[in-house]
Amino acid sequence: MSDLPHTQARDIYGTVFRGGSAILLARVVGEDGRVLRPEDISNASYSVYELDAHDPDVRRPVTGHVDRPLTVGEVLSPHLRRDFPWDVDEVGYNFRHVLETVSTPCFPHAGRHYLVEVRFNPVRGQPILVRFRLWSI
Repeated sequence: MSDLPHTQARDIYGTVFRGGSAILLARVVGEDGRVLRPEDISNASYSVYELDAHDPDVRRPVTGHVDRPLTVGEVLSPHLRRDFPWDVDEVGYNFRHVLETVSTPCFPHAGRHYLVEVRFNPVRGQPILVRFRLWSI
């Protein structure tokens, strides 16, 4: 097995509580497969969408959680980490964000699928998307 991180795009699945928050963790790499560092990114943001149960192309923005800016240095680590709660592999993660739910809930309904889409705009190159598909209970 190669020590290089996987570069294939894939959604990250999880479960959340209705009205609760979520700790989002991921290993984010660039087009070249190199792990991204904060200095590689000019800005970042996230949006949360409620997904339609019958049409995967329909998504409704969750109020208060659309195109919210992220502070790159706070969510993207300059090195890979393997601390709790990372349990995916021994390689580690470099992205960590806890969704803020004090002012408005991210997951207002139970029994629904939500998409959290994080957008990184690199200093050079195309935008990088990291997506979390979450089931609310």
